Amino acid sequence: MKKLFTIFFISLFIFSCDSDSNPMSPSLCDESIEIELWGECYNIETTNLDLNNSGLTGEIPSEIGNLINLTSLLLYNNQLTGEIPSEIGNLTNLDYLNLRDNQLTGEIPSSIGNLTNLFFLNLSNNQFTGEIPSEICNQGDTPYVGNNKLCPPYPSCISQSDIDSQDTSNCP
Repeated sequence: MKKLFTIFFISLFIFSCDSDSNPMSPSLCDESIEIELWGECYNIETTNLDLNNSGLTGEIPSEIGNLINLTSLLLYNNQLTGEIPSEIGNLTNLDYLNLRDNQLTGEIPSSIGNLTNLFFLNLSNNQFTGEIPSEICNQGDTPYVGNNKLCPPYPSCISQSDIDSQDTSNCP
């Protein structure tokens, strides 16, 4: 009987911790101090989120905008899809944002202009479309946006090499 109880308890623990196995299970995060991203809990006081080369898939959750203490967000070299959520503009303490080498699509949100503390922004090697919002120039350094599908006119802060690397075949 004790062995049966142990097996039951372990099975219950495994299934309750795996949100993909049980979509009806509530979040395991303490919602007053934690945010759930990609099935993991992150404290709202987190300042550095380094998930590069982590095999992440799907969209960037809009809840990422609740981690307002972030100074560094590294999500490069994953399989992220969809658009950058506009809530990224809530991360006004960010000084480093790297989303390169994913499969992100859609337009770059103008809310990225809220990130006035950025000294590094890399959105290269994705599938962004549309025009680059002029607000992207609100940062202190030249943003990297090469190898996307972005259309002219380009803001003055975009380098010529990034302009030359755009696939403009679908631009008007």
